[in-house]
Amino acid sequence: MPRFSIIVPSHGVAGRLPLALDSVLAQSFGDFELIPVHDAADAAAADVVAARAAHDPRVRPVHAPPSAGLAGARNAGTRAATGAYLLFLDGDDTLAPGALTALDARLADTGGVDVLYAEHERVPWWEGEPANPAAPLLAKAPRDAFSPDRAPWLTGVQLPAWSALYRRAFLADRRLSFPEGHFTDVGFGAPAAAEATRVAVLRAVIVRHLVRRQGSRLSLPGPHHADLLDQAERALAHAAERGLAAERRAALFEQLFAAILKTAVHPRRLTDGRRDWFRRASRLYRRHRPAGFRVPGGRLGVQHRLLASGSYSGFRALRAANRAAAGALTRLPRPPRGLGTRLRYRRALRRPLDPNLVAYCAYWGRGYACNPAAIHAKARELAPHLRGVFLVEPGRAHTVPAGVETAVLGTRRAWEVLARATYLVNNANFAEGVVKRPGSVHLQTQHGTPLKTMGVDQSTYPVVAAATGSFGKLLGRVDRWDFNLSANRHSTQMWERAFPGSYEQLEYGYPRNDVYLTATADDVARARRALGVPDGRTAVLYAPTHRDWETGFGAGGLDLEAFCAAAGEDVVVLLRAHYFYDRGGARSTGRVIDVTAHPSAEEVCLAADALVTDYSSIMFDYANLDRPIVVYADDWEVYRETRGVYFDLPAAPPGPFARTPEELARVFRDGEHLGAESAALRAAFRERFCEFDDGRAAERVVRRVLLGEPPEAIPPVVPLAERVPAPAAATPVRS
Repeated sequence: MPRFSIIVPSHGVAGRLPLALDSVLAQSFGDFELIPVHDAADAAAADVVAARAAHDPRVRPVHAPPSAGLAGARNAGTRAATGAYLLFLDGDDTLAPGALTALDARLADTGGVDVLYAEHERVPWWEGEPANPAAPLLAKAPRDAFSPDRAPWLTGVQLPAWSALYRRAFLADRRLSFPEGHFTDVGFGAPAAAEATRVAVLRAVIVRHLVRRQGSRLSLPGPHHADLLDQAERALAHAAERGLAAERRAALFEQLFAAILKTAVHPRRLTDGRRDWFRRASRLYRRHRPAGFRVPGGRLGVQHRLLASGSYSGFRALRAANRAAAGALTRLPRPPRGLGTRLRYRRALRRPLDPNLVAYCAYWGRGYACNPAAIHAKARELAPHLRGVFLVEPGRAHTVPAGVETAVLGTRRAWEVLARATYLVNNANFAEGVVKRPGSVHLQTQHGTPLKTMGVDQSTYPVVAAATGSFGKLLGRVDRWDFNLSANRHSTQMWERAFPGSYEQLEYGYPRNDVYLTATADDVARARRALGVPDGRTAVLYAPTHRDWETGFGAGGLDLEAFCAAAGEDVVVLLRAHYFYDRGGARSTGRVIDVTAHPSAEEVCLAADALVTDYSSIMFDYANLDRPIVVYADDWEVYRETRGVYFDLPAAPPGPFARTPEELARVFRDGEHLGAESAALRAAFRERFCEFDDGRAAERVVRRVLLGEPPEAIPPVVPLAERVPAPAAATPVRS
């Protein structure tokens, strides 16, 4: 029997789940079993759990459907547990280093207890000092093991389930489990405290609880606040049945109604049925108020008296005052520059949304490109009633295909489109002053799979953070998103971490990559002719990414003419610099064809027989073609430390990994890029990163976002083995 069973519900936290599980597996005290509880259909969480279970037999996964909720997941973990003591850890929290050693030592000191309460830290998701709310409660407790009567304030209400250790036999003997619904910690913690005969405290932080950027789910508006009354009634009835001492019942009553009153006066939590909720709370108050209970002083005491008397009108006045105070803090986002433009934009915001208007933008207005362009094209086919307007920078309108309506960013017309469009589609972000109107739908398509750190994950890398600007403003833009696109489960997890928000993840694939599964041999030949690739030549696309510490493009230090000469007589290079450098002059010379300014990265990829890149996300897109990929990276360590990365690229590359120009030339000269080992690396890479790109991503997006079809009606993703990529051009095959 292991000493501890650590139960970790993991639904909806795949982005942080690895941190939670690894914090347990890294403990110096090793006598435990780790029980992750996840939904079998949650592929992202399943991958995280499976990877750890494959390497550590102490990991024992358990399945529970999302419909079971947090309570069902914890109960499922409890049923599977075999340890002497149970510790419940949320999937986005971490176990403090040395926590299990400290718990084991405290149990040894006390000779074993039913419940061992411990401290925890509430860690701000962004900035600020961690708080330790349990410390004041536990500081007053006896130092040895004690009967709960000696510490009546430890009612189990103010400490969450993950701030205590429970003896498994005690829970089984008392038939204690987590009740269904919300506020389940209250419905479990209070009866556990009432049933315990011997408890102790540990004055050390055991769990580090991450405070979500969106706040606790329990604080959000909705009908779930009725569950708080259910849990309170359950706890109070149990205390009365157990015949708890008056002092303990008074403490339990006061703590429960402190939570109830906090909800009662909140201006937003109770959206419907406020009067009925209040009346039920009032009846509960009068029925369970302990004899001799002394009402607190101050404003809280006033609230107690109003609730006891059933004065809903008094609480309505309090709620109105709170709403007014909250409204005073609400400000319209900073409008666009220019007095005339600001006034016109404000007037446009007062007009109704146009239900058929879609505003598209890509790369901050650089043109008709990427996922927004692919969605726009598919919308013209599947939703012709919608009017799409592409927003572009000044001087870029002529680059947009004929028949596509445009508006120039910063103009009166563009701001009117932004004010009235029901749908706003972007692969970056709209300007700071764009207002998220009620009823509008914002789709963030992203523009690549993340190898390098993104969003708030960049904050710990000074060079990147300095160039990023205000992370607070970034998150304000994230708050406008309703949907966010993902091409694979890796991206889903990283977006959750990098851009914390309340948007819905759409694991639909990238619409811009559809062409890699739908293009024909004629399309490939046409693309090669358009780019000037000579017949019979091997076209190698060289696409290095931007370095944050560099101010210009330097081809990654690679002499491309020398590479062509060393790689083989048939090799030509298609040079595509990062889009930051697409305004420079052409760099075509000899066997190097500069395609940086070509409007379609997808057409360039179709034309290429192989890809050479460093850390650019183009490798994830190009992998859909199942053509050779070679990584040329002579500064991996510098890039990793300066920019930050999400995985070890040299350990899991999509093909050969070269660190010098000589190595790169040899890969092509010797045909290594066409060999079996290269193919095996590419297959594993495709399995991981081409998960949802099956040629129908744009259709899924249009149906779900623009046409409002339910998720169950959206076409499923075609398995990787059944996809047929666009054929490569007929080029010499090296033996």
